[in-house]
Amino acid sequence: MTEEKKEPWLNYLALTTVILAVCATLSVFKGGGFSTRAVLTQSHAANQWGYYQAKSLKGYLHELEKEKLELELKVMGPKASKSIVDDYKKKIESYSKNIKRYDEEKAQIQKDAKKYEALHDDAQKHAQIFGIAVIFLQIAILLSSIAALMKKKPVWVLGLIMGGFGVIYFINGFFLFLPISYLLF
Repeated sequence: MTEEKKEPWLNYLALTTVILAVCATLSVFKGGGFSTRAVLTQSHAANQWGYYQAKSLKGYLHELEKEKLELELKVMGPKASKSIVDDYKKKIESYSKNIKRYDEEKAQIQKDAKKYEALHDDAQKHAQIFGIAVIFLQIAILLSSIAALMKKKPVWVLGLIMGGFGVIYFINGFFLFLPISYLLF
């Protein structure tokens, strides 16, 4: 039996296929992590907006009560006793303080919700880019496998080109050095 002489480029094909497979695996893991982060931050943002709505409703109810008391005080006019007027004024002042407090709390809640929305958007960008990296890397691995089976070097070169795009997307998934709009077809 004579052994077939192995072409030297096949060693490089095997090495590049392993490297592409490792990059694809890491892209899947990182993309999944960023997808999870996107879902969690979106949930946090939704919770904050719900909290914001609750504070808005409480503030609105206090405004209605305050306006009602002010109107009642106005209707009573000078015939109301001083103690009743003082009680009304204290209650109106209490509602005013609560309204102001709710407005301040709403501002902080809104700030937090927008922060979570920004984190969601960022995580989603990373996840999308890692997803595109996986596509290119899988195609490159497929072409490399076909090249190895058929012993066709041009197919491997095509796989390397696709793998190059995959590696660029993979690296960009970490750093976002290229905006997504430049990377999509």
